[in-house]
Amino acid sequence: MDRSPLFDTFARAPIAFERGEGVWLTTTDGRRMLDFSAGVAVNALGHAHPALVGAIKAQAEKVWHVSNLFRIPEQEKFAQTLVDNSFAEKVFFCNSGAEAIECALKTARRYHFVGGHPERTRIITFAGAFHGRTLAALAATGNPKYLEGFGPAPEGFDQVDGFDLEAVEARIGPETAAILIEPIQGEGGIRLVPGAFLRGLHELCDRLGLLLVFDEVQTGIGRTGKLFAYEWSGVAPDIMASAKGLGGGFPVGACLATAEAARGMTPGTHGSTFGGNPLAMAVGQAVLDVLLADGFLDEVARKGLYLKQRLASVVDSHPDLVDQVRGEGLLVGVRCKVPVAEVGAAMRDQDLLGVGAGENVIRMLPPLIVSDAEIDEGVRRFEAALEALEQARAG
Repeated sequence: MDRSPLFDTFARAPIAFERGEGVWLTTTDGRRMLDFSAGVAVNALGHAHPALVGAIKAQAEKVWHVSNLFRIPEQEKFAQTLVDNSFAEKVFFCNSGAEAIECALKTARRYHFVGGHPERTRIITFAGAFHGRTLAALAATGNPKYLEGFGPAPEGFDQVDGFDLEAVEARIGPETAAILIEPIQGEGGIRLVPGAFLRGLHELCDRLGLLLVFDEVQTGIGRTGKLFAYEWSGVAPDIMASAKGLGGGFPVGACLATAEAARGMTPGTHGSTFGGNPLAMAVGQAVLDVLLADGFLDEVARKGLYLKQRLASVVDSHPDLVDQVRGEGLLVGVRCKVPVAEVGAAMRDQDLLGVGAGENVIRMLPPLIVSDAEIDEGVRRFEAALEALEQARAG
Protein backbone atom coordinates (compact mmCIF):
# COMPACT_ATOMS: atom_id res chain seq x y z
CA MET A 1 0.00 0.00 0.00
CA ASP A 2 1.28 3.46 -0.94
CA ARG A 3 2.10 5.40 2.22
CA SER A 4 3.31 8.59 0.53
CA PRO A 5 2.17 11.74 2.34
CA LEU A 6 1.77 13.45 -1.06
CA PHE A 7 -1.40 13.77 -3.11
CA ASP A 8 -1.39 11.12 -5.84
CA THR A 9 -1.76 13.71 -8.59
CA PHE A 10 1.51 12.98 -10.43
CA ALA A 11 2.72 9.79 -12.10
CA ARG A 12 6.32 10.43 -11.16
CA ALA A 13 9.25 8.61 -12.78
CA PRO A 14 11.32 6.66 -10.22
CA ILE A 15 14.20 9.16 -10.28
CA ALA A 16 15.24 11.88 -7.84
CA PHE A 17 17.96 14.50 -8.24
CA GLU A 18 20.36 15.97 -5.74
CA ARG A 19 22.16 18.57 -7.84
CA GLY A 20 22.41 20.11 -11.28
CA GLU A 21 24.82 22.16 -13.33
CA GLY A 22 24.05 23.65 -16.72
CA VAL A 23 22.12 21.10 -18.79
CA TRP A 24 23.09 18.19 -16.51
CA LEU A 25 21.37 16.65 -13.49
CA THR A 26 22.85 14.18 -11.02
CA THR A 27 20.49 11.67 -9.40
CA THR A 28 20.57 10.64 -5.76
CA ASP A 29 22.13 7.33 -6.84
CA GLY A 30 24.87 8.97 -8.89
CA ARG A 31 23.57 8.88 -12.48
CA ARG A 32 24.42 11.92 -14.60
CA MET A 33 21.51 12.77 -16.89
CA LEU A 34 21.23 15.17 -19.82
CA ASP A 35 18.25 17.40 -19.17
CA PHE A 36 16.23 18.02 -22.33
CA SER A 37 13.11 18.70 -20.27
CA ALA A 38 14.31 21.81 -18.40
CA GLY A 39 11.55 21.41 -15.82
CA VAL A 40 9.00 21.60 -18.68
CA ALA A 41 10.53 24.68 -20.31
CA VAL A 42 11.17 26.38 -16.95
CA ASN A 43 14.94 26.16 -16.44
CA ALA A 44 15.72 28.57 -19.27
CA LEU A 45 19.33 29.02 -18.13
CA GLY A 46 19.81 25.46 -16.90
CA HIS A 47 20.71 24.48 -13.36
CA ALA A 48 22.70 26.56 -10.87
CA HIS A 49 23.41 29.34 -13.36
CA PRO A 50 25.85 31.69 -11.61
CA ALA A 51 23.88 34.83 -12.49
CA LEU A 52 20.71 33.40 -10.91
CA VAL A 53 22.51 31.96 -7.89
CA GLY A 54 24.20 35.31 -7.34
CA ALA A 55 20.90 37.21 -7.64
CA ILE A 56 19.17 34.93 -5.13
CA LYS A 57 22.03 35.16 -2.62
CA ALA A 58 22.30 38.93 -2.87
CA GLN A 59 18.56 39.56 -2.52
CA ALA A 60 18.11 36.92 0.19
CA GLU A 61 20.43 38.93 2.41
CA LYS A 62 18.23 42.03 1.97
CA VAL A 63 14.48 41.40 1.94
CA TRP A 64 12.33 38.49 0.69
CA HIS A 65 8.75 39.61 1.11
CA VAL A 66 6.91 42.79 2.09
CA SER A 67 3.54 42.40 0.23
CA ASN A 68 2.04 44.68 -2.37
CA LEU A 69 0.84 47.08 0.31
CA PHE A 70 4.12 48.87 -0.40
CA ARG A 71 6.24 49.85 -3.38
CA ILE A 72 8.72 47.18 -4.42
CA PRO A 73 11.63 48.73 -6.37
CA GLU A 74 12.76 45.34 -7.70
CA GLN A 75 9.26 44.80 -9.11
CA GLU A 76 9.22 48.18 -10.81
CA LYS A 77 12.63 47.54 -12.39
CA PHE A 78 11.65 44.09 -13.67
CA ALA A 79 8.34 45.39 -15.04
CA GLN A 80 10.14 48.19 -16.87
CA THR A 81 12.51 45.68 -18.47
CA LEU A 82 9.53 43.65 -19.74
CA VAL A 83 7.80 46.79 -21.01
CA ASP A 84 10.94 48.00 -22.77
CA ASN A 85 11.27 44.68 -24.60
CA SER A 86 7.67 43.89 -25.52
CA PHE A 87 4.38 45.37 -26.71
CA ALA A 88 3.25 45.93 -23.12
CA GLU A 89 2.83 49.08 -21.07
CA LYS A 90 1.55 47.47 -17.86
CA VAL A 91 2.58 44.33 -15.92
CA PHE A 92 0.95 42.38 -13.08
CA PHE A 93 3.18 39.86 -11.29
CA CYS A 94 2.00 36.54 -9.89
CA ASN A 95 3.54 33.12 -9.25
CA SER A 96 2.54 30.75 -12.06
CA GLY A 97 1.19 30.40 -15.56
CA ALA A 98 -2.32 29.54 -14.40
CA GLU A 99 -2.37 32.69 -12.27
CA ALA A 100 -1.16 34.74 -15.24
CA ILE A 101 -4.00 33.31 -17.34
CA GLU A 102 -6.50 34.12 -14.57
CA CYS A 103 -5.30 37.72 -14.55
CA ALA A 104 -5.48 37.89 -18.36
CA LEU A 105 -9.09 36.66 -18.37
CA LYS A 106 -10.11 39.11 -15.65
CA THR A 107 -8.33 41.95 -17.44
CA ALA A 108 -10.19 41.22 -20.69
CA ARG A 109 -13.59 41.06 -19.01
CA ARG A 110 -12.95 44.12 -16.87
CA TYR A 111 -11.94 46.14 -19.95
CA HIS A 112 -15.38 45.70 -21.47
CA PHE A 113 -17.12 46.26 -18.13
CA VAL A 114 -15.59 49.70 -17.63
CA GLY A 115 -16.19 50.43 -21.31
CA GLY A 116 -19.93 50.10 -20.83
CA HIS A 117 -20.33 46.55 -22.14
CA PRO A 118 -20.67 44.31 -19.07
CA GLU A 119 -22.31 41.63 -21.23
CA ARG A 120 -19.02 41.02 -23.03
CA THR A 121 -17.57 38.22 -20.93
CA ARG A 122 -17.13 35.23 -23.27
CA ILE A 123 -13.70 34.12 -24.48
CA ILE A 124 -12.99 32.21 -27.70
CA THR A 125 -10.40 29.43 -27.27
CA PHE A 126 -9.00 26.63 -29.44
CA ALA A 127 -9.06 22.85 -29.37
CA GLY A 128 -5.69 21.36 -28.38
CA ALA A 129 -4.81 24.27 -26.12
CA PHE A 130 -3.67 24.05 -22.51
CA HIS A 131 -3.99 27.07 -20.26
CA GLY A 132 -3.41 25.72 -16.75
CA ARG A 133 -5.02 23.81 -13.89
CA THR A 134 -7.28 26.29 -12.12
CA LEU A 135 -10.97 25.77 -12.86
CA ALA A 136 -11.11 28.84 -15.10
CA ALA A 137 -7.94 27.82 -16.97
CA LEU A 138 -9.30 24.29 -17.41
CA ALA A 139 -12.56 25.67 -18.74
CA ALA A 140 -10.57 27.73 -21.23
CA THR A 141 -8.61 24.61 -22.19
CA GLY A 142 -11.86 22.78 -22.77
CA ASN A 143 -10.52 19.23 -22.47
CA PRO A 144 -13.22 17.11 -20.77
CA LYS A 145 -10.73 14.72 -19.16
CA TYR A 146 -9.15 17.55 -17.16
CA LEU A 147 -12.57 18.74 -15.94
CA GLU A 148 -14.00 15.37 -15.00
CA GLY A 149 -15.13 15.15 -11.39
CA PHE A 150 -14.75 18.82 -10.53
CA GLY A 151 -18.36 19.84 -10.92
CA PRO A 152 -19.74 22.50 -13.26
CA ALA A 153 -17.06 24.17 -15.36
CA PRO A 154 -16.93 27.96 -15.19
CA GLU A 155 -19.04 29.45 -17.95
CA GLY A 156 -17.96 31.82 -20.68
CA PHE A 157 -15.71 29.90 -23.07
CA ASP A 158 -16.44 29.04 -26.71
CA GLN A 159 -14.01 26.63 -28.34
CA VAL A 160 -13.08 26.52 -32.02
CA ASP A 161 -11.64 23.39 -33.63
CA GLY A 162 -8.77 24.23 -35.97
CA PHE A 163 -7.15 27.47 -37.06
CA ASP A 164 -9.99 28.67 -39.30
CA LEU A 165 -10.80 32.38 -39.36
CA GLU A 166 -14.31 31.82 -40.71
CA ALA A 167 -15.03 29.37 -37.88
CA VAL A 168 -13.72 31.91 -35.35
CA GLU A 169 -15.88 34.71 -36.74
CA ALA A 170 -18.91 32.42 -36.68
CA ARG A 171 -18.40 31.88 -32.93
CA ILE A 172 -18.24 35.60 -32.15
CA GLY A 173 -21.41 37.08 -30.70
CA PRO A 174 -22.54 40.16 -28.80
CA GLU A 175 -21.17 38.66 -25.54
CA THR A 176 -17.68 37.93 -26.89
CA ALA A 177 -14.90 39.80 -25.07
CA ALA A 178 -11.64 38.30 -26.34
CA ILE A 179 -9.80 35.57 -28.20
CA LEU A 180 -7.24 33.49 -26.25
CA ILE A 181 -4.57 31.50 -28.11
CA GLU A 182 -1.07 30.06 -27.75
CA PRO A 183 1.25 31.01 -30.66
CA ILE A 184 2.49 27.41 -30.40
CA GLN A 185 0.45 24.77 -28.59
CA GLY A 186 3.09 23.24 -26.33
CA GLU A 187 1.14 20.73 -24.26
CA GLY A 188 -1.01 20.10 -27.32
CA GLY A 189 1.95 18.59 -29.18
CA ILE A 190 4.15 21.48 -30.39
CA ARG A 191 1.49 22.58 -32.88
CA LEU A 192 2.58 25.81 -34.59
CA VAL A 193 -0.21 28.30 -35.23
CA PRO A 194 0.28 29.84 -38.71
CA GLY A 195 1.44 33.45 -38.61
CA ALA A 196 -1.21 34.36 -41.18
CA PHE A 197 -3.89 33.05 -38.82
CA LEU A 198 -2.57 35.13 -35.90
CA ARG A 199 -2.51 38.18 -38.14
CA GLY A 200 -6.09 37.40 -39.16
CA LEU A 201 -7.15 37.18 -35.51
CA HIS A 202 -5.53 40.54 -34.87
CA GLU A 203 -7.49 42.13 -37.72
CA LEU A 204 -10.69 40.46 -36.54
CA CYS A 205 -10.25 41.76 -32.99
CA ASP A 206 -9.52 45.28 -34.21
CA ARG A 207 -12.57 45.25 -36.48
CA LEU A 208 -14.99 43.91 -33.86
CA GLY A 209 -13.63 45.63 -30.75
CA LEU A 210 -12.32 42.46 -29.10
CA LEU A 211 -9.09 41.89 -27.17
CA LEU A 212 -6.44 39.48 -28.45
CA VAL A 213 -4.86 37.47 -25.62
CA PHE A 214 -1.76 35.34 -26.09
CA ASP A 215 -0.78 32.52 -23.75
CA GLU A 216 3.02 32.59 -23.85
CA VAL A 217 3.55 30.67 -20.64
CA GLN A 218 5.57 28.00 -22.47
CA THR A 219 6.58 29.80 -25.68
CA GLY A 220 7.95 32.97 -24.10
CA ILE A 221 11.22 34.03 -22.49
CA GLY A 222 13.48 33.12 -25.40
CA ARG A 223 12.24 29.56 -25.92
CA THR A 224 11.58 30.06 -29.66
CA GLY A 225 14.57 32.27 -30.42
CA LYS A 226 12.66 35.51 -29.81
CA LEU A 227 11.94 36.90 -26.36
CA PHE A 228 8.27 36.16 -27.09
CA ALA A 229 6.91 33.93 -29.83
CA TYR A 230 4.39 36.54 -31.04
CA GLU A 231 7.33 38.41 -32.57
CA TRP A 232 7.59 35.77 -35.32
CA SER A 233 4.08 36.61 -36.55
CA GLY A 234 4.56 40.36 -36.76
CA VAL A 235 1.49 41.09 -34.61
CA ALA A 236 1.25 41.84 -30.91
CA PRO A 237 -1.57 40.94 -28.51
CA ASP A 238 -3.44 43.28 -26.21
CA ILE A 239 -2.83 41.00 -23.21
CA MET A 240 -0.30 38.21 -22.65
CA ALA A 241 0.38 35.60 -19.97
CA SER A 242 3.99 34.67 -19.18
CA ALA A 243 5.61 32.31 -16.66
CA LYS A 244 7.77 29.14 -16.78
CA GLY A 245 11.15 30.45 -18.02
CA LEU A 246 10.45 33.92 -16.61
CA GLY A 247 12.06 32.98 -13.29
CA GLY A 248 14.52 30.43 -14.64
CA GLY A 249 13.24 27.89 -12.08
CA PHE A 250 12.00 30.30 -9.43
CA PRO A 251 8.17 30.67 -9.38
CA VAL A 252 7.35 33.82 -11.33
CA GLY A 253 4.35 34.64 -13.50
CA ALA A 254 3.25 37.84 -15.19
CA CYS A 255 0.32 39.27 -17.08
CA LEU A 256 1.40 41.91 -19.60
CA ALA A 257 -0.99 44.33 -21.28
CA THR A 258 -1.30 47.60 -23.12
CA ALA A 259 -2.40 50.51 -20.97
CA GLU A 260 -5.72 50.56 -22.82
CA ALA A 261 -6.41 46.85 -22.22
CA ALA A 262 -5.50 47.22 -18.52
CA ARG A 263 -7.61 50.33 -17.92
CA GLY A 264 -10.16 48.44 -15.84
CA MET A 265 -7.60 46.93 -13.46
CA THR A 266 -7.83 49.54 -10.74
CA PRO A 267 -7.04 49.20 -7.00
CA GLY A 268 -8.95 46.32 -5.45
CA THR A 269 -9.84 44.50 -8.69
CA HIS A 270 -7.05 41.92 -8.45
CA GLY A 271 -4.21 40.94 -6.16
CA SER A 272 -1.57 38.44 -5.10
CA THR A 273 0.05 37.95 -1.71
CA PHE A 274 3.31 36.55 -3.02
CA GLY A 275 3.25 37.95 -6.55
CA GLY A 276 6.10 40.30 -7.33
CA ASN A 277 8.04 39.61 -4.13
CA PRO A 278 11.58 41.06 -4.09
CA LEU A 279 13.30 37.65 -4.24
CA ALA A 280 11.35 36.53 -7.31
CA MET A 281 11.87 39.89 -9.00
CA ALA A 282 15.64 39.79 -8.50
CA VAL A 283 15.82 36.34 -10.09
CA GLY A 284 13.56 37.30 -12.99
CA GLN A 285 15.64 40.39 -13.69
CA ALA A 286 18.78 38.25 -13.75
CA VAL A 287 17.15 35.90 -16.28
CA LEU A 288 16.30 38.76 -18.62
CA ASP A 289 19.74 40.33 -18.23
CA VAL A 290 21.25 37.13 -19.64
CA LEU A 291 18.64 36.57 -22.36
CA LEU A 292 18.77 40.14 -23.63
CA ALA A 293 22.56 40.22 -23.99
CA ASP A 294 23.71 40.77 -27.58
CA GLY A 295 23.42 37.65 -29.70
CA PHE A 296 21.91 35.34 -27.06
CA LEU A 297 18.50 34.92 -28.68
CA ASP A 298 20.05 34.62 -32.15
CA GLU A 299 22.05 31.69 -30.79
CA VAL A 300 18.87 30.07 -29.44
CA ALA A 301 17.31 30.26 -32.90
CA ARG A 302 20.45 28.83 -34.52
CA LYS A 303 20.74 26.00 -32.00
CA GLY A 304 17.05 25.21 -32.42
CA LEU A 305 17.51 24.79 -36.16
CA TYR A 306 20.56 22.62 -35.56
CA LEU A 307 18.65 20.41 -33.12
CA LYS A 308 15.78 19.94 -35.57
CA GLN A 309 18.16 19.06 -38.39
CA ARG A 310 19.92 16.47 -36.25
CA LEU A 311 16.62 15.00 -35.07
CA ALA A 312 15.28 14.83 -38.63
CA SER A 313 18.14 12.52 -39.54
CA VAL A 314 17.26 10.24 -36.63
CA VAL A 315 13.59 10.23 -37.62
CA ASP A 316 14.52 9.21 -41.16
CA SER A 317 16.49 6.26 -39.77
CA HIS A 318 13.67 4.99 -37.53
CA PRO A 319 10.43 5.40 -39.51
CA ASP A 320 8.61 2.66 -37.58
CA LEU A 321 8.93 4.56 -34.29
CA VAL A 322 8.91 8.27 -35.13
CA ASP A 323 7.77 10.27 -38.13
CA GLN A 324 7.91 14.05 -37.67
CA VAL A 325 10.00 16.84 -36.11
CA ARG A 326 8.16 20.05 -35.27
CA GLY A 327 8.75 23.26 -33.37
CA GLU A 328 10.51 26.61 -33.26
CA GLY A 329 13.79 27.46 -31.55
CA LEU A 330 14.39 25.13 -28.62
CA LEU A 331 10.70 24.26 -28.32
CA VAL A 332 10.97 21.05 -30.33
CA GLY A 333 8.88 17.88 -30.52
CA VAL A 334 9.13 14.52 -32.25
CA ARG A 335 5.88 12.72 -33.04
CA CYS A 336 5.97 9.06 -32.06
CA LYS A 337 4.30 6.06 -33.70
CA VAL A 338 4.51 4.07 -30.48
CA PRO A 339 3.24 5.24 -27.07
CA VAL A 340 5.17 8.32 -26.01
CA ALA A 341 5.54 6.89 -22.50
CA GLU A 342 7.62 4.04 -23.97
CA VAL A 343 9.87 6.52 -25.77
CA GLY A 344 10.28 8.64 -22.63
CA ALA A 345 11.20 5.58 -20.56
CA ALA A 346 13.72 4.42 -23.18
CA MET A 347 15.27 7.90 -23.13
CA ARG A 348 15.62 7.80 -19.35
CA ASP A 349 17.38 4.46 -19.70
CA GLN A 350 19.92 6.36 -21.82
CA ASP A 351 20.17 9.10 -19.17
CA LEU A 352 18.27 11.61 -21.32
CA LEU A 353 15.19 13.52 -20.12
CA GLY A 354 12.32 14.57 -22.39
CA VAL A 355 8.68 15.54 -21.84
CA GLY A 356 5.55 13.97 -23.29
CA ALA A 357 2.85 16.08 -24.94
CA GLY A 358 -0.39 15.72 -26.88
CA GLU A 359 -0.60 14.00 -30.27
CA ASN A 360 1.88 11.41 -28.96
CA VAL A 361 4.78 13.87 -29.12
CA ILE A 362 7.97 13.75 -27.07
CA ARG A 363 9.22 17.27 -26.38
CA MET A 364 12.89 18.27 -26.47
CA LEU A 365 13.23 21.41 -24.32
CA PRO A 366 16.89 21.80 -23.41
CA PRO A 367 17.97 24.86 -21.44
CA LEU A 368 18.69 27.77 -23.75
CA ILE A 369 22.37 27.63 -22.81
CA VAL A 370 22.80 24.15 -24.34
CA SER A 371 25.94 23.80 -26.50
CA ASP A 372 26.21 22.20 -29.93
CA ALA A 373 28.21 19.37 -28.37
CA GLU A 374 25.44 18.77 -25.82
CA ILE A 375 22.85 18.79 -28.61
CA ASP A 376 24.94 16.17 -30.42
CA GLU A 377 25.08 14.08 -27.26
CA GLY A 378 21.35 14.43 -26.68
CA VAL A 379 20.55 13.33 -30.22
CA ARG A 380 22.97 10.40 -29.89
CA ARG A 381 21.21 9.28 -26.72
CA PHE A 382 17.81 9.72 -28.34
CA GLU A 383 18.81 7.48 -31.22
CA ALA A 384 20.24 4.92 -28.78
CA ALA A 385 16.87 4.95 -26.99
CA LEU A 386 15.05 4.27 -30.25
CA GLU A 387 17.44 1.47 -31.14
CA ALA A 388 16.92 -0.14 -27.74
CA LEU A 389 13.17 0.21 -28.17
CA GLU A 390 13.32 -1.43 -31.59
CA GLN A 391 15.24 -4.37 -30.18
CA ALA A 392 12.85 -4.76 -27.24
CA ARG A 393 9.81 -4.69 -29.51
CA ALA A 394 11.39 -7.16 -31.94
CA GLY A 395 12.35 -9.66 -29.29
